[in-house]
Amino acid sequence: MTNRAFVIVGGGPAAAAAAAALRSAGYDGPVLLIGAEEVIPYERPPLSKDFLAGRRTGSALELQPREWYAEHGVELRLGVPVQRVDPDQHAVLLAGGERIGYDKLLLATGGRPRRLDQARSDRVAYLRTVADAEALAKRLRAAGRLVVLGGGFIGCEVAATARQLGVEVTVLEMESVPLQRALGQRFGALIGQIHREAGVELRTGERVESVAETRDGLLVTTDRGRLECGMLLVAVGLQPNAEVVAGTAVRCENGILVDEYCRSTVPDIFAAGDVAAHRHPLYGRHIRVEHHDNAQRQGAAAARNMLGPAVSYDDPHWFWSDQYEHSLQSVGIAGPDDEIVVRGSVPDRCFSVFSLSGGKVRSVFALDRGKDVIAGRRLIAAGVPVRAEELRDESVNLRRLAPSRR
Repeated sequence: MTNRAFVIVGGGPAAAAAAAALRSAGYDGPVLLIGAEEVIPYERPPLSKDFLAGRRTGSALELQPREWYAEHGVELRLGVPVQRVDPDQHAVLLAGGERIGYDKLLLATGGRPRRLDQARSDRVAYLRTVADAEALAKRLRAAGRLVVLGGGFIGCEVAATARQLGVEVTVLEMESVPLQRALGQRFGALIGQIHREAGVELRTGERVESVAETRDGLLVTTDRGRLECGMLLVAVGLQPNAEVVAGTAVRCENGILVDEYCRSTVPDIFAAGDVAAHRHPLYGRHIRVEHHDNAQRQGAAAARNMLGPAVSYDDPHWFWSDQYEHSLQSVGIAGPDDEIVVRGSVPDRCFSVFSLSGGKVRSVFALDRGKDVIAGRRLIAAGVPVRAEELRDESVNLRRLAPSRR
């Protein structure tokens, strides 16, 4: 077994941010980053947008250039998946049989797309890795019609990119509106309207029953009829990659359970990013978030806590999505009984939506009003009371609300 080190398992933003945070904090011991993919850590959001459209290359996705890792003494082991973790021996077992010891271990293994069991064809695509995006890009224009199963962020973003490339698109969504879990009925319906105006055939409340390959493409059968297409993109959610700790004392429940300091239920094992179900101090429950910004921030926080002393990770979670000419942004998590306050104009599609609980801002969603989200993030962090009239009044400078009440 090799010498012990701080070991990071994963090849995404959480892993890259953790390695950088260890070095920034002054840790000068050995750091080993093990990634299942054969490429250095990269950002995934452009895969469904600029990269898919050919406006961005693979090298432009790199979170740090390869030289950075050598210059900062971070050893890379790429293209070698971790098979399992052995907490009793403080070791990870690689797919090839090698055992690597660790002093502290960060699991940033991310997730993988949930698959459609009845669809077995190379015309059925999933989007998670750069290799997935390259394969989809090669066949997209020639597909004739793309069917997207799932109206979440990946499904909506790929649909928007495909339409901008001139591809005919049908989106099948089980819920009554796209992005319903993230945005709710009213604002999910608005996003659906934007897609329909762009030429997307959006079919909601429809369930896929089977997918069959034909001579020219695919035949998708739903509970409402049949649909022919050249490609099917399945975008129905992410399965956290927590199998590496199966059978150990590391507790999992929709991801690896960690406390507010990103510590798992086993000493010296931490988790961050898409795989981590984090006990969030602002919300009092475990939350697993599948967003780039959270992965970066949580990965860095976990790394700092690996060094100690422990500091609570309480970021309210910010995400964005670019669809057509529109920018969607959100921060925080709304509660079912929150007061909803709209700032701006929904008909003009330039607005923000604040949720208030006890007079305090819990979340903000904005369409083409990014500055409101920045201000809302400060208000959430400050935890100060605000009046709905102040949020609604566009003459009020939101940036001054939090400082004025400290």
